[in-house]
Amino acid sequence: MSAAHAVTTEAWFPSNASTREWVELSRRSPQLVATMRRYLVQLDTFLAPRSVEVADTTLRQLARWLTTSTDVTVVADITRTHIEDYKVWLAAQPGQKGQLLAKNTQRHRLRMIRIFLERLIEWDWPDAPGRNPILRGDIPPRSEPIPRFLTDQQAAAFMAAARAHPVARYRLVAQVLARTGLRATELCELAPDAVTRIGTDSYWLRVPVGKLRNDRMIPLHPDVVDLFAEWTATNAEHIRHTQRLLADDHAPIDRRTVHRIVARIGTIAGIDDMHPHRLRHTLATQAINRGMRLEAIAALLGHRSLEMTLVNAKITDRVVADEYASVCEQIDALYNTAATPGALPADIETAAMTRLRRESHARMLGNGLCTRPVELNCRMETICETCAYFDTGPQFVPVLLRQRDHAHTHHQTDRAKLYDDLITRAEGSGP
Repeated sequence: MSAAHAVTTEAWFPSNASTREWVELSRRSPQLVATMRRYLVQLDTFLAPRSVEVADTTLRQLARWLTTSTDVTVVADITRTHIEDYKVWLAAQPGQKGQLLAKNTQRHRLRMIRIFLERLIEWDWPDAPGRNPILRGDIPPRSEPIPRFLTDQQAAAFMAAARAHPVARYRLVAQVLARTGLRATELCELAPDAVTRIGTDSYWLRVPVGKLRNDRMIPLHPDVVDLFAEWTATNAEHIRHTQRLLADDHAPIDRRTVHRIVARIGTIAGIDDMHPHRLRHTLATQAINRGMRLEAIAALLGHRSLEMTLVNAKITDRVVADEYASVCEQIDALYNTAATPGALPADIETAAMTRLRRESHARMLGNGLCTRPVELNCRMETICETCAYFDTGPQFVPVLLRQRDHAHTHHQTDRAKLYDDLITRAEGSGP
């Protein structure tokens, strides 16, 4: 057997319920089902099992609707009219808590079906439609609600309830999630040797390949190290048998069990609607509040881009808070002295004065100017240029020179030095 075949890969297997429904649907529209199932087999070659499972659920729902509400028997016969009717039907479906299906869920399913049809066309499959009947405008815009996190008081109450719980798996699951920001699935899939000692007194947790197809190392808090040591000493046989770190006499802990544990401890702490992801958002928010760099938070949480981390940063936007505080001081001064003739503060600026002040402190960027007032700190100052992954070359020297000269002109010595270093690096990198 070759080395390529010796490597075992994570595969997706349809559930019994999925298989039974596909068989039933196949009796009504065999060609439609054959195309969809062939597509799922292809997805399994490059997507994570969880993603294939979601695609399987979405396509079964579409096939169910097509076979009961239309005369479509092959994918190529799906028309624009069918899609418009399906959108209306989908929007009327029940969701959670007695409400209609959430817009984000509708968006996700329509996107998945659009990609399915697009790929069939690109792959030149016989059952592909002539053109994609789902347009980009059919996809509802993505809503971006602020993540639900725990206040410091709620987080303290949750941790106190977790530490005091009499069941070991409850203590372990709740505290590990709160201290590491792991996703529920990542926690369940930890390998027996996930806890690794690096150096003399530093312990790290190796997180397996998961949602974003990447693994990472997380530094462990001493309390978490002690919890894992106690857990492995008690459940060594179960861990060895199942090859999962979170295994005891009840077999490996799964995602549903993790959700139940977190919800139960949340109830004890007096917190409603508690779930594992709230602990993840809470850790990110606590870290941002206490000055941890966004790049470090992204690495800790396994985010592929800073854009994902900035979702949590919205909660504690210090720039907004600082500017609001500055404005409030001026407004308070206006309110407190407006009734006294001649008592208005002398530093109130006209619009022209404000514009001139901003221009004098403007910072030149690669594609514009930052007009943030000089008195306000900014955690995003030259964030890209100081990142370890930032790369530049000779083709960017003209822009860097303009930024350096602009910084010298405006007496921004730190920025000027930064651009001097970048220019030296770029000029020395060669074509």
